[in-house]
Amino acid sequence: MLRWSLLPAGLRLGHNPSCAYRWFSTTRVALAQDSPRWGDTLLLPKTAFPLYNDPSQDPRIRNKTTEDLYRWQWEHAQGPLFVFHDGPPYANGDLHMGHALNKILKDFINRYHQSLGHRVNYAPGWDCHGLPIENKVLKQLGVDMGQLTPSQIRDEAEKFARKEVASQMEQFRQLGIMADWSPESTYRTLDPEYELRQLGIFKAMVEKGLIYRQHRPVHYSPSSRSALAEAELVYNDKHISHSVYVSFQLDPASPHMSDTLRALTAGKEEVSLLVWTTTPWTLTANMAIAVNPEMKYHIASVKGEGSSEADESKSIVIYAKDREPVLREIPGLLSSPMTPLGEIDGSDLVGATYRPIFAPLNSTRSSLPSLPIIPSSHVTQDSGTGLVHCAPAHGAEDYAVMQSLGLIASSSSTSADIGISVSPSAAAELVCHVNGLGEFTHKVAEVVGDQVATRLVAQDVLGQGSREIVALLTEIGALRKLQRYKHRYPYDWKTDKPVIVLATSQWFANLDNIKEDAVAALQDVSFVPAISRNRLESFIRSRSEWCISRQRVWGVPIPALYHLPTNSAVLDSDSLTHIMSVLRKYGPRYWWDGPASAFVPASRREGKSDAEVDAEWRKGTDTMDVWFDSGSSWSMLDALYADPAVSAQEGKTRKRSFGADVCLEGSDQHRGWFQSQLLTALGSATDSALARKAPYSTLITHGMVLDENGKKMSKSLGNIVSPMVVIHGGKGKNEKAYGPDVLRLWAATVEFGKDMSMGPTMLQQCAETMRKIRNSSRFILGSLGDKPFANKGERAELGLADRYVLHRLHKLDRTARAGYEAFNFPQVINELSYFANITLSSFYFDINKDCLYAEREDGLERRRVLTVLDQVLTTMTKVLAPVLPHLAEEIHATLHGVDAPSVFTTLWTPLPDEFVDAKAEEDMDKLLRIRSKVFALLEQARKDGHVKSSLSADVAMNILSAATSDVIDLLGHEENTLKGLFGVSGVSLSDRSVDETTPAWQYKDTLEIEGTELALSVRPAALEKCPRCWTYTRHEHDELCKRCADVVRA
Repeated sequence: MLRWSLLPAGLRLGHNPSCAYRWFSTTRVALAQDSPRWGDTLLLPKTAFPLYNDPSQDPRIRNKTTEDLYRWQWEHAQGPLFVFHDGPPYANGDLHMGHALNKILKDFINRYHQSLGHRVNYAPGWDCHGLPIENKVLKQLGVDMGQLTPSQIRDEAEKFARKEVASQMEQFRQLGIMADWSPESTYRTLDPEYELRQLGIFKAMVEKGLIYRQHRPVHYSPSSRSALAEAELVYNDKHISHSVYVSFQLDPASPHMSDTLRALTAGKEEVSLLVWTTTPWTLTANMAIAVNPEMKYHIASVKGEGSSEADESKSIVIYAKDREPVLREIPGLLSSPMTPLGEIDGSDLVGATYRPIFAPLNSTRSSLPSLPIIPSSHVTQDSGTGLVHCAPAHGAEDYAVMQSLGLIASSSSTSADIGISVSPSAAAELVCHVNGLGEFTHKVAEVVGDQVATRLVAQDVLGQGSREIVALLTEIGALRKLQRYKHRYPYDWKTDKPVIVLATSQWFANLDNIKEDAVAALQDVSFVPAISRNRLESFIRSRSEWCISRQRVWGVPIPALYHLPTNSAVLDSDSLTHIMSVLRKYGPRYWWDGPASAFVPASRREGKSDAEVDAEWRKGTDTMDVWFDSGSSWSMLDALYADPAVSAQEGKTRKRSFGADVCLEGSDQHRGWFQSQLLTALGSATDSALARKAPYSTLITHGMVLDENGKKMSKSLGNIVSPMVVIHGGKGKNEKAYGPDVLRLWAATVEFGKDMSMGPTMLQQCAETMRKIRNSSRFILGSLGDKPFANKGERAELGLADRYVLHRLHKLDRTARAGYEAFNFPQVINELSYFANITLSSFYFDINKDCLYAEREDGLERRRVLTVLDQVLTTMTKVLAPVLPHLAEEIHATLHGVDAPSVFTTLWTPLPDEFVDAKAEEDMDKLLRIRSKVFALLEQARKDGHVKSSLSADVAMNILSAATSDVIDLLGHEENTLKGLFGVSGVSLSDRSVDETTPAWQYKDTLEIEGTELALSVRPAALEKCPRCWTYTRHEHDELCKRCADVVRA
């Protein structure tokens, strides 16, 4: 064992320990009661910074850090352009917590980039068209849609949308968002300039041959009275349908029946084709039955459901062989006994015909033609009976199969420079008895007869209409089984009502030609979280078309012209060029208000007068899908890059020439705005360099905000947490007013990439975190006297604790910057909270209060602590500023005055590497291990009633053994640190060979650190209490301890 120099027995290390005072006004009262003259000599913290406050209520702070700051940075920033493109929320209703989370997360990112000196472009926007606003207006006016003209609806809808924008804007302002909220710096999809840009994008897509019109089945929402795109659907996994097994009668006179089928059914009066469907209301539109040519089918004689044992009646049914085990398990469907009659290939069923299922109800049934059995690979053995009822007006697969077989005519065409013709025969050939309200029309009489049709006309096909169909099937003996069937079914995402598939004439964007380019463009896009890439790519790969037309009046028009004599639609480059020139002159609203003749180009007028043109032409009334509206928003960023003075890209890792650096929205926007931006940008690109370039560099998605129990927030559950109530308080017991910074702090602590919880408990936790951060800031401000510390010490003068804190500060600075860069805001807050609560409050403040309060004001020891605290406050303020801007401004105003510029006007520069001190961290970790052991002994003494204040105790350390002198040297070198570190009045260090005194009480333990074994003893303080500093360092006959006496005399 190495020998080491003995310290004199009982040596007291000379550092003055921590002061036991509480600070601010509480301390002053205690001292006044004890000894006023000594209390008056202490340097207690003084600050105007309150422990509890909502600085956002101060309009000077609020304006300084929001609108004024945005305008200042746009004018003065010298760094590269940073474009954050705002996805427009829908202008309807008050903000919910999802809105607040979204805008606050965006603000974190913008403020961080602004603090680096970047020129931030952020224009808040609103989505203003569409059905919800139409419905809200009609509800408020108390009228049905038919009671107002389209022009009146548009007027009222615009008023409503602008009112909602103003309301939401005011609420967004209260979140502390850095933005210019003036009309010039925000956007609305109803703005005429915006609509014209959108129409320009649409025109470019028409000219590239991507837009076409077709009469065919699409998802249609009766509740919205409009066609829907796939992106507007949500799927209900618990939807209940009433499925039916029904019998279609094979026509024995089928001219093209195969010899095999004819032989197997010869002599059989009635042969049934067993069919299963979950949409019995579509049976009136049946046009074929599909079978799989590769599958085997059974022909069997079965007893009918409900037949008695004595009843010999049998029926002949045909069904897929592979489905028989499942079908036999359905009670009453294939009742025993069952007699097999034969097996047949699906290909031998093809060509035969069958009678319309409702023919028995029709008085002209003999004139109704038989319908074909057709081949199709979409028939599988996974469900049903292996025979599929085809209603091409109500099924996309049915339509595709029958069209490919030439059984229905195609009505689609694509045009760039010629008119798009719509064949009237195609629509007529499709059998459809359902209107835009989702109700049966009078045309159903063509199938069921006039008398029976009265039971169906005007009935909802998803309600009473479907029940009437089931009743009719029962009456004619075609129903074999009715079952409740729970399955996944599409719903309208706006109304949360089920949709139907309905053949209508719609405009589509062909995505087949651009989706591969779209996927390729995404390879250059960063995704946060990374897994969200798969979601967006899968949505794009699965789409071949986009239904972009809607049957609404409040929206951007699809400017198609319809030539009535030829029943053709015209939408080409020539017509759009002329139409756009008219709309630029008179405004987009003129499409609705002006005459058709104003929009027909000269090339199609044929020298006719306006009156003659108006008689032959009409304007289209369809509006564009609102996703096309918001998806066109990337185009408004083009002007940024046209000005070299603001579009600097130097210093950026990923340089851009158009579009945005970052977009952030909820995860539902993978099927919405993220996708529509990409598709419209690539679809309208005329520059080959942009044809495979996404309009954004980074896509960030966040989850839904749930209540504290993980449930979706809803009015019915009464668990909605309003962001405005969080800020201003409410009437409920738990609805405290927390202010915007606590709400923002919550947003910074959640893992936003997945669903997150919000409620009273979480808000209280965030408020407590906020209180601790404020308290740490307040202590430093009080110590500095609410002004920057000027008489700073040199780094060489700093002690171990000082260097250790600056080392930890450097880590905070580095970790926070990395967290902001990676959008990992919880990392920032966790590191900040740890630093404020542990490194500062529990350590640095604690060991230095005595120094700050009781040492000479200009003493070196006090100056070096204030030097550290000044730097700590500066860096902490920069770290917390993007998340807690009002607090940062309040700290800054306290230090520099209320009229000082925003804290964000000075750049956040990295701390120098000289702050990194691994040796200081290593040495302090050793001392902190000793401290933990001492604290445990002090706690035992406190529980036994020997100690009230730790200052009434001393600590004796004996070296029992040492493999090296490292720990011994450290203890000797840091003699001025130990008493403050332990919070006691005296520390002695001695060799194990020195005899120990026997105190009145003591608590002992041992500790091994890197080969050195220490014996620790906590015992009563050897000296008396000093009335000025309260440490037990005063000799019995002295008035004060030596340190205090020297300070007071000075």
